[in-house]
Formats: sequence, structure tokens, C-alpha cells
Amino acid sequence: MGNANPVEFWIFVAYLGMMLAIGIKFYSKTESIEGFLLGGRGLGSWVTAFSAQASDMSGWLLMGLPGAIYLGGMPQLWIGIGLFIGTCLNWKFVAARLRVYTEETNSLTLSTFFKKRFKDPTGLTQTISALIILIFFTVYSASGMVASGKLFQTMFGIDYTVAVLIGAAVIVSYTFLGGFLAVCWTDLIQGILMVIAITVVPVLSIIHMGGLSTTMDAMASQNLSISLFGGGITGLTIFSAAAWGLGYFGQPHILVRFMGIENIKEIPKSMKIAIVWCLLSLTGAVMVGLLSISLFPGLTGGSEETVFILMIRKFFPAWIGGVFLAAILAAIMSTIDSQLLVCSSALTEDLSRFFLKKELSEKQSVVLGRVSVLVIAIIALFIALGNNSTVMGLVSYAWGGFGAAFGPLVLFGLYSKKINWKSALAGMLVGTITVIIWKMTGLGDILYEIVPGFFFNALTIVIMDHFIQPEPDVVADFEKMVETIKEKS
Repeated sequence: MGNANPVEFWIFVAYLGMMLAIGIKFYSKTESIEGFLLGGRGLGSWVTAFSAQASDMSGWLLMGLPGAIYLGGMPQLWIGIGLFIGTCLNWKFVAARLRVYTEETNSLTLSTFFKKRFKDPTGLTQTISALIILIFFTVYSASGMVASGKLFQTMFGIDYTVAVLIGAAVIVSYTFLGGFLAVCWTDLIQGILMVIAITVVPVLSIIHMGGLSTTMDAMASQNLSISLFGGGITGLTIFSAAAWGLGYFGQPHILVRFMGIENIKEIPKSMKIAIVWCLLSLTGAVMVGLLSISLFPGLTGGSEETVFILMIRKFFPAWIGGVFLAAILAAIMSTIDSQLLVCSSALTEDLSRFFLKKELSEKQSVVLGRVSVLVIAIIALFIALGNNSTVMGLVSYAWGGFGAAFGPLVLFGLYSKKINWKSALAGMLVGTITVIIWKMTGLGDILYEIVPGFFFNALTIVIMDHFIQPEPDVVADFEKMVETIKEKS
């Protein structure tokens, strides 16, 4: 086990075993495709809230954000501020309407919802959006496998290839067996573990250090700003960083949690839980980054993203530290499992029906769903084993891609009765292409590509809706949805 501590090792083994046990527990409850992909729409408020936030933040919360704060000081917090605002707006304006509308249209996936909501006779909105999901999430999943491999390698001295295989095997196993319910219940445990670790570790570290004065002195000596507006930051930089919040409206692995909640009366409670979780977690991550400036000077070249691991090992005994270190694995796993399941749903519900031209039985759909998890995981695994890109770079690209491609469609679909399938399809294509071109030309270094992608998507929809009238039944369905929300609220 290289430089591994035996206590930490066995805590990790116990944690991974618990995740597998949850997958086995829910195996018998995934006999229908709705059970496998949405858990029968029976999630409670706590599971929904923790699952949505855990699948959202991933390893970025415990590794990426502290590392960014460590290198750049407080101005780097604008990404976190944007994400917090996006979280609040997503729960407030999307959750309830999406839950009702997807049930009214009998939609198990976001792609199916697009087709049925806009009455697309060609099925292109469903098929193209499913392809976008597969492309971005396969790479997104690979980035998580890279992160888990590096974690195992750093912690236990295991060969990188073996480390990636171990992490992938556990995640795929419980997702394969238990589907949506296993993913959401493991996310509940992982979300609790994440928020405890990221809040307790910096607080106890401050006590050990005797206060924040050393950190402030270290930041001053390195010319790092303790102000959100310092360090030469411009208005464009702030806007670009805060624009991460726009991505929430188009993230399939987060939106599917809203679709799976038991009823919309649970949403206000879930929203409060999620907002508190998000606020505590982001604050803790910022504190870890700030404290590490004085604790571990001179980290560069990606090693700055290990400051949470270094802090845990510095201040905590192995039996406590092992639990906190497992939170990093939890953060990584809670996102990959969701991405694999969404990819599985895209293949099972969206692309298979388009290409096979027939309805599958419940049993066939579940089998295809499980096989899809394996296929996507294998492709992501090959990318992870041969990929040299940074994890943060891949996450940023995928997040921006989903936000620009789907965000305006979700918002217009839930709040406008004028939108039609042609404008929705055109907007989605324009948003996706804009992100790709913006990134390829290097303009993403000036302004995050989600901003122009989201804007041009929305502008395309508005212009086309002005010239193309929606079908009468589209308007009728929208008005029915609004009335249903009033009745169920």
C-alpha cells in the first residue's frame, strides 16, 4: 500500500463496501424503467436536497475551489458566489414546474421532456439533446475517474491505472444494481459526509493554529488580496466567474432530482436544506484554501488541489482523518454515478426508441439501462486512462456546454407558452455550437463560454418565436401545467 496508513485504508474499504450494499439493497426496486431512472418519483425532501447538491459540487468543492483560493486569494470566490445564486434560483423557479410538467407529459428524461413539451413531430429535439448529453457526460465522467484515480494513488501509493479501475468498479457496481434510488441514497450519505468534513476541518484547524492572523500575514506577504475586488480583478472577470450560476438551469444530473421528488409540497423544505448545505460547504472550502496559504507555502502545478488532504493529515489522527478523507471520494463518486445514470437514460429512453423504431418492454428497458451504464463507463474509463487534460478544465467545458445548450430551453419551456419546437431546436444548436467555437478560438480565457452560448441560445428562441406561432395544444398544455401547480402547491 505504499505510504498508506492502515487505518485510513480500512476506513476506505468499509466506506466502499457500504456503497455497494446500498446498490444491492435497491436492486429489487428497479424492475421498471421508471424505478431504475427516477426511483418511481418517490424521493423525500432530505434525499432530494442532499442528492442534488452532492451530485452538483463533486470533487470541485473539496479540491478545486480550495486550490483556486490558495493560488489567487479571495477574488476566486466569485465562482462560488455565482454557484450559490444559481442554486437558489434553480430551486425557486425550476424545481416545482419541472416536477409537474415532466409527470404531466410522462417524461422520464430531460430529452423526452423537450420532445413532448414542444410537440416536436420529428423527434430531433430529443435525439440531438441526448447526443449532447452522451458526449459531454462521457468526458465529464472520465474527469471524475481521473480524480478518483489520483486520490487513491496519492493516499495509498497504488499504481494509477489500478487506482482508476478500483474507483470505477465500485461506482459502476452500485449504479448498475440499484439505479436512481441507489444513486440518490448514496448521495445522501456522501452529501452529509462532505458537509461535515468541509466545515469541521477548517474550524478545528483554526483552533490548532491559534487564529486567522497567520493566514492574513501570509496572504499579505504573497500579495494575495483579502478583498473580493482586489488583485487586479476586472468587472468582466467577476461577471465571467459568477456566470457559472447560469449552468444550473441546464444540468441534467441536477434537474433529474427535481423530477424524482415525491410531490411539489416537499420542494420548499428541500430548497431550504439545499441552500444551507451549499452555503456551509462553500464557506468551508474557502476557509480551507485561505488557511492553507500559511500552512503549506509554495504549492504549484496542480499540487495546490491537495491542500484539503494535507490539512486533514496534519491536524487529525488517522481514525478521524480517514473518515474526512473518504469525503473527498464521496464528492467524486456522487457526481460520476449521476452522470452515468443520465447517460444510461439517454441511451435507453431517447436514442434507442429513435433508432429501433419500437417500444421496449419494461424488462428490456431495464436491461438496456444497466448495459448502458457499463458501456458508458468503459468508454469513460479509456478516456481517463489516456487523458492528459485537467479535471477542472473538463468540468468547466461540460458545465458550460450543458448550461448553454439546455438552460434557455428549460426556462422558456417552463415559463413561456409561445415557444415552439423549431425555435427550441435552433436555440439548442446555436448555444452548443457557440460554446464549442468560443472555446476552440481561445475566447474562453477572456469570457467564460457559457455566457455567449446562453445568450445566443435565448436570443435565437426569442427571434424565432416572434415569427412562428406555437401549436394550440402546446399553449393548452402549458396553461394546464400552471393550473396543476396551483392545485398541488
